[in-house]
Amino acid sequence: MSMSGGSDDGEPMMEMNTTPLIDVMLVLLIMFIITIPVATHAVNVDLPAPTPPPLVPPPKHDKNKVSVTPMGAITWNNQQVTGGQLLYQLQETMKIKPEPELQFQPDPQAPYDNTSKVLNIIKGSGVSAFGFVGNEQFVQFGKAAGAPPAK
Repeated sequence: MSMSGGSDDGEPMMEMNTTPLIDVMLVLLIMFIITIPVATHAVNVDLPAPTPPPLVPPPKHDKNKVSVTPMGAITWNNQQVTGGQLLYQLQETMKIKPEPELQFQPDPQAPYDNTSKVLNIIKGSGVSAFGFVGNEQFVQFGKAAGAPPAK
């Protein structure tokens, strides 16, 4: 690449210097990139309306168990409930002081979609004393397959 400083005959150079233009454009591009708000990934969840359960007993004061059956049904303390009934029961447990423990045990063959919907209902209800139970069945499965024992 060669540069010319103009011709020797004394005429002015007619080529535009684009270096300052490129510098300004790069600075503007960086400013736009910085000022763009960070896109956050949000999952909107439509929770079912809480409906009082007609035949489900009131929540226990020590611990309650929610499970998902292989057919996708939701059970509350071994009685089948709908999503709205589950939300109602969870709101009732929030009124008990101290808050009873909520145990969640989905069946290994339960549909993932139903399990995730139940988890969204639990998360949306605001329950704080929450835990998963039944994971030991998967440890036993790993031992049968020749995996090293869990510590």
